[in-house]
Amino acid sequence: MTNIYFIRHAEPDYMNHNDMERPLTGKGLEDRRLVTHFLSDKNIDIVLSSPFTRAVETLKDFVVLYEHSIITVEAFQERKVDSVWIEDFNKFTEQQWNDFDYKLSDGESLREVQNRNIEALMQVLRLHQDKNIAIGSHGTALSTIINYFDPNYGFQDFQNIRFLMPWIVKFSFEGDELANIEKIDVFNISKNSESGGCHINYAR
Repeated sequence: MTNIYFIRHAEPDYMNHNDMERPLTGKGLEDRRLVTHFLSDKNIDIVLSSPFTRAVETLKDFVVLYEHSIITVEAFQERKVDSVWIEDFNKFTEQQWNDFDYKLSDGESLREVQNRNIEALMQVLRLHQDKNIAIGSHGTALSTIINYFDPNYGFQDFQNIRFLMPWIVKFSFEGDELANIEKIDVFNISKNSESGGCHINYAR
């Protein structure tokens, strides 16, 4: 069994409009400790991440404490919206979820984001079979991965997690076949549950 924990980054500083260099806020730096705590007993073998600063910073506390290194993977980066700042992000996002091929002149469609993330995920599965892997990710990129395996996951689901940062989704694979998806709200993990997550079982 290969277990992959996609970690959506903690709260970023939106005052910085440079998508790649946007850091975490003070709250985000505190909240990343929830990720460290959650991963502490998961026997993580490998840590990968989007190269974006906020994704790397979210995993930094964990890798320092548990003496891992972060390998950045370009394909796991967030969707490119455009070369300019978008004011009505909600309207733009809804348009993209309604039409997976919709994009702005210098941006990416959700289909393009999904294709590169799934291709990178499949390569990880080929290279690291039967390992426990943590991957630093983003809200939209991660949502398109979920949608690939569960086409019912759409705009409203994305809206429900839009401000949930950090957020973790565990994918379990037998070979390259998905067995289970577990969505984990690290802010509300039950003391009586291993993860407090929501399960979708794909076992055949």
